[in-house]
Amino acid sequence: MSKPILILNGPNLNLLGTREPHIYGTTTLAQVEEMCRRRAERRGLAIAFHQSNSEEKLIGWIHDAIDGADGIIINPAAFTHTSIAILDAIKASGVPTVEVHLSNPDAREAFRHRSRIARVCLARVAGFGPRSYVLGLIGLVKHLREKSAP
Repeated sequence: MSKPILILNGPNLNLLGTREPHIYGTTTLAQVEEMCRRRAERRGLAIAFHQSNSEEKLIGWIHDAIDGADGIIINPAAFTHTSIAILDAIKASGVPTVEVHLSNPDAREAFRHRSRIARVCLARVAGFGPRSYVLGLIGLVKHLREKSAP
């Protein structure tokens, strides 16, 4: 793997640490990023970590991954349940993608039970708080290494 792993974060994740801590915990997005960077560095990998409240920006980063990333980890947040555009971008990119969530959407309100993007993702990791990102990263890297092995 020579390109970075792209880690994308959707709307309101910039408020982690203060937004509904009884659901999302008190870890900030900067702390999640640091956890991912440390884990990636131990494996000799680079990551590019982004957050936006804009669907357009997330789609642009997914498009950039076509030639600029080996894989994507995405927490689309509320866009998980609504965005056909993000589904189409992931599908069109052909870049292996893992969906992650801090909470378990299936244990929450009924409207959160359906993921629009799950069918085009390699896997989904949810419910482990910030560790969902690390677990997604470990799984994605293992997949990419097995795929590139002779």
